[in-house]
Amino acid sequence: MANPFIVTAKLPPDIQGWAEGLRRANYPAERNHLHAHVTMFHSFAPSLLEELKDYLPRIAAEFAAPEADVTGLLDLGSGTAIALASPQLLSLRAMIAEHFHGSLTAQDLYEPRPHITIQNKVTKREARALQAELAPTIEERRFIFPALELHLYKGGPWDLVKACAFRGKERL
Repeated sequence: MANPFIVTAKLPPDIQGWAEGLRRANYPAERNHLHAHVTMFHSFAPSLLEELKDYLPRIAAEFAAPEADVTGLLDLGSGTAIALASPQLLSLRAMIAEHFHGSLTAQDLYEPRPHITIQNKVTKREARALQAELAPTIEERRFIFPALELHLYKGGPWDLVKACAFRGKERL
């Protein structure tokens, strides 16, 4: 079976560096194959590659970069994430989901909660301890997502296929 494609929202350098540091410090090293990221879609079939490579740049060219706010921490049960609020990103995601209606996997039909995972696959006790430790240090801040990214899933690591910078004027 061929590997699926993943769509993420690219983080700006300051947020990327901050989240990456938290991820390196708290994600189990043997499972930490990825950079900090915001997943929009977990799995597109390989047969959709050409359509994704055409559609994502068109959307990014049409719309302005979505704004987001860091709002705190998100309890993932067996992990911890930085919670984000981004109505514009959710609107963009809904447009992409509508375009690919009928092609989404069950995992991508859920109501999304934008976040950056910084710890995963640990015990609930470990996750709650990290959340208690980090909660007082997480400051609300606003940023914009500069691009959409398309990745090829390769078991653990991902390969970047295409980055699509937001260049439009229209706000979602």
